[in-house]
Amino acid sequence: MRAAKVPRSIVAGPYGHPFHPVAVTIPIGAWSSSLVFDLLGLAVDDPRAFATGSRWLIAIGLGGAVGASVLGLLDFSRIPKGTPARRTGLAHLVLNVTAMVLFSLSLLLRLSDRGRVPGAAFLLSVVASAGLSVSGWLGGKLAYRWGVRVADEHTQREGFEQR
Repeated sequence: MRAAKVPRSIVAGPYGHPFHPVAVTIPIGAWSSSLVFDLLGLAVDDPRAFATGSRWLIAIGLGGAVGASVLGLLDFSRIPKGTPARRTGLAHLVLNVTAMVLFSLSLLLRLSDRGRVPGAAFLLSVVASAGLSVSGWLGGKLAYRWGVRVADEHTQREGFEQR
């Protein structure tokens, strides 16, 4: 099944070195940090600094998610139709797009109330993060269980052969 391992474009990363898993660290890190800022903002007397930080982190995460999405679509396009990997990839994609929409709505709510962390915005971020966690698990299944865009067994074996 080499087709799912070879990139559609060099933009996706060379053989055995996909860029998508690296790119997802930006939205995941930014959005996770925004939740920490939200919790701190909900716990202090003057939440303005944390509310501002959380807005910026959500925006950074959205920007990073767009880039990660492009790379993910390139990888997804190489997975053969009708396979469990393709169905898992589709679920991963839908969960990620849903998270992007929910974080976007959360950001819009936050822009209308800059002095604090709005409860509805926080709740949207929590729900989006839960979906993102499931999506990350599915992405790990694609890469580590089924080897999507990972080097084939022959190439991997080369690293363990004694000379």
